[in-house]
Amino acid sequence: MRVHEKAEDVETDNWEAILYCDAAFVKGDVLSGSGHVLKDGNGIVKWQYVSRDKNEEAHMSARGVLMEELNRRNREVKSNAKAGSYVEDILADMQLPEAHHRETAGSEKQNHQLLHLGNHNNQQRLSFSVGAAQGGGGDREVPAFAEFPLAELKEATDRFSAQNVVSESGDKAPNLVYKGRLKNHRWVAVKKFSRTAWPDPKQFAEEAWGVGKLRHGRLANLIGYCCEGEERLLVAEYMPNDTLAKHLFHWENQTIEWAMRLRVAFSIAEALEYCSNEGHPLYHDLNAYRVLFDEDGDPRLSCFGLMKNSRDGKSYSTNLAYTPPEYLRNGRVTPESVIFSFGTILLDLLSGKRIPPSHALDMIRGKNALALMDSHVEGYFTTEEATTLVDLVSQCLQYEPRDRPNTNKLVAILAPLQTKLELPSYVMLGIQKPKEALETPQHQLSPMGEACSRMDLTAIHQILVMTHYRDDERTNELSFQEWTQQMRDILDARKKGDFAFRDKDFKTAIECYSQFLDVGAMVSPTVYARRSLCHLMCDQPDAALRDAMQAQCVYPDWPTAFYMQAVALGKLNMQSDAMDMLHEASLLEEKRQKGGKGS
Repeated sequence: MRVHEKAEDVETDNWEAILYCDAAFVKGDVLSGSGHVLKDGNGIVKWQYVSRDKNEEAHMSARGVLMEELNRRNREVKSNAKAGSYVEDILADMQLPEAHHRETAGSEKQNHQLLHLGNHNNQQRLSFSVGAAQGGGGDREVPAFAEFPLAELKEATDRFSAQNVVSESGDKAPNLVYKGRLKNHRWVAVKKFSRTAWPDPKQFAEEAWGVGKLRHGRLANLIGYCCEGEERLLVAEYMPNDTLAKHLFHWENQTIEWAMRLRVAFSIAEALEYCSNEGHPLYHDLNAYRVLFDEDGDPRLSCFGLMKNSRDGKSYSTNLAYTPPEYLRNGRVTPESVIFSFGTILLDLLSGKRIPPSHALDMIRGKNALALMDSHVEGYFTTEEATTLVDLVSQCLQYEPRDRPNTNKLVAILAPLQTKLELPSYVMLGIQKPKEALETPQHQLSPMGEACSRMDLTAIHQILVMTHYRDDERTNELSFQEWTQQMRDILDARKKGDFAFRDKDFKTAIECYSQFLDVGAMVSPTVYARRSLCHLMCDQPDAALRDAMQAQCVYPDWPTAFYMQAVALGKLNMQSDAMDMLHEASLLEEKRQKGGKGS
């Protein structure tokens, strides 16, 4: 392949097209100074790069042609049984003009994802090819367990500064937990024991090494320890999104939704099962403060509870009303004691508040179990789910240890109750995933613009719910045809999608909105925008970008379409293009506001 700055003997047969974010490669005559062309070995022009700022009309015309092709390919892909698996082997099929590579050498654009519309070897496909990772993101691998020098942990915690204390009891607790940052920039939680807690350094080290061998995705894993002089410290993965107790008992904006509560219960059961299978069946003082949430909002069980607070110390520091009855008798923790404590966590998840186990059992025996349920999740659980969990609580809180289930049974009972598996935990938890934020334009952004610049999918969802279909008025004028059965069915599908979208059932929303759009009798930029967000919520940024582009084709100057493209591009690590799209969206929004039209 050779690249020429000017076209000669342009031929337009057998053309293909690539949509490159806000630029296009198109067939046709080369406009002087408009970009680059790509010729094959016979000098035949196969590609032309048309820059938007050089020729707006040609660029937008090319974009429209490409979107028509995208619509057709989309319909064909959906009819394929393997429609979800077309994100493969595309880079080898595609060559980007060398001149364009020269222009962008050394920039992040070398690693951009390209939306490819091709017809190679008579195999039609629609695919993204993902380039190299753009920094960030951090390493998810858990480091090997190791001994840390005291000096390194002092530096990481700013000499154990009170400002870095993250223990629930603050600096009043006998054993404090600090947030710290190691030299390799990894965040850690450092538990500092009182000087008299573990007088024998060898015993402390042996206990720590035993726990440090455990590695599981449901644990906040132990990655090291320190045993210098009188200091006894444990080092674990840092979980930035608070505790279950904070989200259940002290929430500000929203409580934990029902599906997320089921996920928490299942995750902790899995963690306990793993520990038990690995020879660590004992967990000391299991309660809602021991359940943490990582950067993705996924629940993790703190590894600190796998060791006692001291060699001869108490295993339970919580209110005696929540302590296993056998512990009150003999002061020993057994695997069955851990199951009892798990039952108290289940009770917390059901009720959203702290209820003494004895009181809960009285309510269950009195057939008043539904009174235990948190009113904030009323209407979101089935009778079967509630009955199953209440029954499991009752089993876990049995007075006789032998009558309680083991960890395997906990997992077996909770696994079938899991729903919304495609939905990330941070969405259900109502938190923002600490991911890349887009650099905001100089002028002030609207709430939608602010949410998109922060990549805050939860806020975007709230805005789209509130906006409803206000922006469809100019694109969707219904006629008497609306009263035909087909139209009623179409509108019914959209209505079901709206309900699912409102309730954050994004998988169902995608299905319903797809039914609405596939018929083609009506066009709705809002439906495309909503489905785009659904795809983002389901971690499908390529599909999200396609829908956002479709919304723009339906409504070319709609800021929301550009905003959604910005978010999708950001999720694909195409930061420069995402910023361009965010800027364009904000300019369109500003223009509409000056014209007196709401956005």
